[in-house]
Amino acid sequence: MDTSTIIWIIVAVVVVIAIIVIAVVMTNGRRKAARVESQRNKAAELRQNAYETDIERREREADAARAAAAAKQSEAEAMRARVESERLARESADRDAEAQRLRDETDQRLRKADAVDPDVDNDGRNDRDERNRTDARDVPDTRDRTDTRDRVTDEATTDRRDPDHGRHV
Repeated sequence: MDTSTIIWIIVAVVVVIAIIVIAVVMTNGRRKAARVESQRNKAAELRQNAYETDIERREREADAARAAAAAKQSEAEAMRARVESERLARESADRDAEAQRLRDETDQRLRKADAVDPDVDNDGRNDRDERNRTDARDVPDTRDRTDTRDRVTDEATTDRRDPDHGRHV
């Protein structure tokens, strides 16, 4: 083997090693580029997932805000109803007090009329007053109030007395 053959073998080995190194470097570059592209794709996918999650979060926040607003609205309506109920209760109490005042005034006027009326048995007046307090508050007065002239003519025919008034019937 002569020197030139040895040199050619060495050159051939160096060339083969250089080709292998170049192939490895190129393959590493492609792998690196593929890895970088894969990382970019993964980052894009993560960003897309984050965007979708953010949209879902915003929708849930909006739903929560709507629910809170509905709760506030319901609370306001309940407060309004409570205030209206209290107002109506006060109004009812005022009207009841006014009705009681008028009832008492009417009873007082009837007592005065009975005291002045010579046809009224004053001993029976207390019975009438007690019945009016217990019965007449809930039942409207449906007694027949006849004219005095009719009462006088009736007195001439019968001597019956009205138990509610003590008057002749």
